[in-house]
Order: sequence, then structure tokens, then C-alpha cells
Amino acid sequence: MRKEKLEELHDLLESLKVTKLQKLNTDPKFLSTEVYNCTLKNGMEITREKILKNKEKGNSSVILPVTPKGDVILTVEPKVFTERTVGISVPAGYLNEGEYPLHAAKRELMEETGYEAKDIYELGSFYQDTGISAAKIEYFLGLNAVKVGKTHFDKGEIVSTFECTYEEALNLIEMGYIEDINAIVALERSKKYLRSLI
Repeated sequence: MRKEKLEELHDLLESLKVTKLQKLNTDPKFLSTEVYNCTLKNGMEITREKILKNKEKGNSSVILPVTPKGDVILTVEPKVFTERTVGISVPAGYLNEGEYPLHAAKRELMEETGYEAKDIYELGSFYQDTGISAAKIEYFLGLNAVKVGKTHFDKGEIVSTFECTYEEALNLIEMGYIEDINAIVALERSKKYLRSLI
């Protein structure tokens, strides 16, 4: 990892750290749960709780953008319930009602970075947390990503970008800077594409 890039990342992480976390006495607006009694084929019964996000499953799309010169664009934003309180990831977000995963990936890429990817590849899909959720995450690789517009954040969303080489991004995983599973899956799943380009 280049020293100047690591210093740039340190400054960015430091600027987005949480300095105060205060629990509010209010009803949740986004998360809710449903309780199910489930009968198995063998006759056994079990009870399970299911988390809903905005009264939906919470399906989402994740995209790893890569510039024409081969750099990856990572996102840095407050992740207030983690130890560091700020995280490094990749553009991602929930699907709107009736939206296809590919469209959500393109939309989130534009909203969070202002970039558009010319060539997009599917990297697979995975369930987020099968014990308590039906949320499925679709992963994409966006090659030849170029800046074409401005960012458009949701209310309360704060996202900065950090550009580095693909190998440096993998170093950030090894060094413990990238702990977000979406970023790790996207970077690992992209290896067969990106290693042939570098």
C-alpha cells in the first residue's frame, strides 16, 4: 500500500468517526420484525423471527466500480455500530419497489459516486443473514467507470470516495481496514476479471 494513499485514507476515516452516540427513545422507522411458526416436513415445529427493512425483504445491490486505468473506487461512510464507527465499502443500496438488481446497482453507483460504468458483469448473489432475513444481495463489477455527474445522497447519508489500485484494496482487507462483507465479497469475486486486466 502506497504511504500517501494510506495517509489519505487515515485522514478520511478520521474525519467521519462518530464522536457521540446517543440512543433515542423513539419507535423504529425502518426496521421491523414478523414472527412465524414453521412446521417442517418431518413434523417438527419451530418459531422464527424475520427482520423487515422498510416493510420489505431488504434485497440490495452492490457494485465494485473500476476506472479505465484499473483503480477501484471504494466508499467511506459512517458505520456507527462498528468498532471504528466508520467503514470502507463499495457502492450499495436497497432495491426500490419493482426495481431490477442491475438497475439498482447502476443507480447506487451514480448516487454515491457520480460515476457510470460502461461494462457491467454479474458476480453472483448471496443471502445476507439466512437465520433472520430473506434479504438477497446481488453483486456486480462495473468496469470502465467514469465520472459523469454529481452525487445524490439519501437523507442522512454521508459518503466519501477513495480510489486505489485493486491490489491495494486487497491489502486493505488483509490490514483490517476493510471489514464490510459486501466489499470483501465484491473484491474477491472480481479477482478473475481484474487480475487478467492488470
